Amino acid sequence: MSSAPSPSSAAERAEFYDRMSAENLAPLWEVLHTLVTPEPKSPVQPAIWHYDEIRTFIHEAGGIISAEEAERRVLVLENPGLRGQSRITTSLYAGLQLILPGEIAPAHRHSQSALRFIVEGEGAFTAVDGEKTIMHEGDFVITPSWTWHDHGNESAGPVVWLDGLDVPLVEALSAQFAEKYGDKAHPTTRPIGDSLARYGEGLLPVDYEPRSLTSPIFNYPYARTREALETMRRTEAWDACHGLKMRYVNPVTGESAMPTMGTYMQLLPKGFTGLPYQATDATIFSVVEGSGRTMVGDRTLDWGKRDHFVIPSWARYWHEAAEDAVLFSFSDRPVQQKLGLWRERRGNE
Repeated sequence: MSSAPSPSSAAERAEFYDRMSAENLAPLWEVLHTLVTPEPKSPVQPAIWHYDEIRTFIHEAGGIISAEEAERRVLVLENPGLRGQSRITTSLYAGLQLILPGEIAPAHRHSQSALRFIVEGEGAFTAVDGEKTIMHEGDFVITPSWTWHDHGNESAGPVVWLDGLDVPLVEALSAQFAEKYGDKAHPTTRPIGDSLARYGEGLLPVDYEPRSLTSPIFNYPYARTREALETMRRTEAWDACHGLKMRYVNPVTGESAMPTMGTYMQLLPKGFTGLPYQATDATIFSVVEGSGRTMVGDRTLDWGKRDHFVIPSWARYWHEAAEDAVLFSFSDRPVQQKLGLWRERRGNE
């Protein structure tokens, strides 16, 4: 019977590692505990950006650089645990974009998918592959992957919106491409409201064939979303963790409106205190209406209208509403679900 080999000394192991390193090899046993962990371990930290405190910087940027020179005049919401990486979670990017009256942010396209959630002002537009949509506060607007898009402002006041993109995810897959259009703006080929009328009324063109995994609707107006929430609140069918939370969907498939980012809107009634909740998708929230606070770990995030905050993966949190509150949020949940990775824990499970 053979005996087990005797453990080597630290010096012998170090010498062994050095020799194998020359062949681009490394010992798994030295790092296994950091690669396969009992629960998610993320560098993402809970964080909040109070709009009243950062609004000055957003509007000051308008005097520092033009939309054309910047291409996209955006202040990136960098997670404190990921500084210098232009990301708010390990898989997602977020920033606040400003466009002033008379400006055009030049047309381009990229493989990353983008969402716009309108935070302040109205009357600016975004155009996607030849169709414009006029922005209003609370609207959720989609820029699908590899579509020509530009932004402009023909109104009398500045407009600010939240940009959410899957930049880190696409970068991790080494699938990033980008291209500038020849002119400032892409030609308009369809009237405003065409996509909503064509695909958003419970109807589809008779011979419609999907061209992508993204919803063919690219503006989900807040007025319609808010009306739906108010209609549903009459049943008082509140979820113990989320209040009344709905997800935006692709009307063709019933799946997420965007293949890499799930988008949601929820209503919390005055006095609501949710049960604790955890999920593997780190989530970014934008406060549309009302005020309250979110308890996450040992932190309290007090929030109000236009504030933005992020909850890390598998962090235990719950919401408390001081008044009727509406929260928009987005995460990478669709990707996790497709890969069979998404998990949640509700209450005291």
